[in-house]
Amino acid sequence: SFAIIEDRKFKTGPAGMIPKQGPRPDHIRNPDYDPKSVDVPQARLLGERQLKFLDEWGKDWTDADVKVALSQTIFCGGAHIHGRVGGRLHADLDSNGWPQAGRNRAIAALRKAYAFHFAGDQHLATVFHHGIDEWRDSIYSFCVPSIANLYLRWWKPLEPGKNRKPGEDPILGDHLDGFHNKLTAIAVANPTPEKGGDKLSTRAAGFGVVRIDKKTRDVTFVCWPRNVDVSAKDAKPYPGWPFTFNQLDNYGRKAVAHLPTLEISKPDQVVQVIEDKSGAVVYTLRIKGRTFRPKVFAKGAYTVRVGEGSALKTLKGVKASAIGGVTLKVKL
Repeated sequence: SFAIIEDRKFKTGPAGMIPKQGPRPDHIRNPDYDPKSVDVPQARLLGERQLKFLDEWGKDWTDADVKVALSQTIFCGGAHIHGRVGGRLHADLDSNGWPQAGRNRAIAALRKAYAFHFAGDQHLATVFHHGIDEWRDSIYSFCVPSIANLYLRWWKPLEPGKNRKPGEDPILGDHLDGFHNKLTAIAVANPTPEKGGDKLSTRAAGFGVVRIDKKTRDVTFVCWPRNVDVSAKDAKPYPGWPFTFNQLDNYGRKAVAHLPTLEISKPDQVVQVIEDKSGAVVYTLRIKGRTFRPKVFAKGAYTVRVGEGSALKTLKGVKASAIGGVTLKVKL
């Protein structure tokens, strides 16, 4: 199931809303600025109708096993150097990392559906694991490169990333973007330092491919350089790709407790978890198989809906617990 979002049309412009701190209203060159100072409440990223659409889409799993959000660009400040070597920006207000509150609302809506984000418009290929409260607690995004890259960008953080695998490039790992959004860089295809060359076949140009295995719910991102024969035996994607993760990794938030394990009479059913105290939907997901142990992020009671259409069962007052071993049999 695909959600197509026009993520640029309703975004607020910074001119006149926050003090100018660079050559353009959207470019912040002052490294000492306070990121909280630009997260003003009147700024918008997605419109209210778009957020409502994502909320409803996230709850509707009709004929769907995996959910994908498609939009122009990713929800972060995904580059540090713009246009040319030396063109470092501390923060780019034209990116979807600003406003931070709007960025977090968009990501929160997607992770409730265990959706990943497929986008472009950065002139730079990246895979990020996004975080709201903690690193890696939310969705994965894949920003594909330009097929003809005439404007260059680089992901070049000044500090090495934390929690990297041994031997990984320091640009990878856990970082804060220029707005202090939490990001984990998984793969980046920065332009090479050589000058000249055919602008249509160098300069980190290329294209991205996503493969979804509906049986395992694994998702694979592949990023290819332009003019590579992908059918050749020796063809190689950009370093860092392919990258594979599971659908469940799109809600990486750590559980505070769990509900009893559901043992369902029919496989691959839709499960929705609702917090009784707030009435809010925690998440909705078509599970794989007949058993599922729902994680939750606060203790208390929950309503669990299992199935869809005429075969829908509602379990009320289900108590969260840090202790496992409890099961609930659900007959549809």
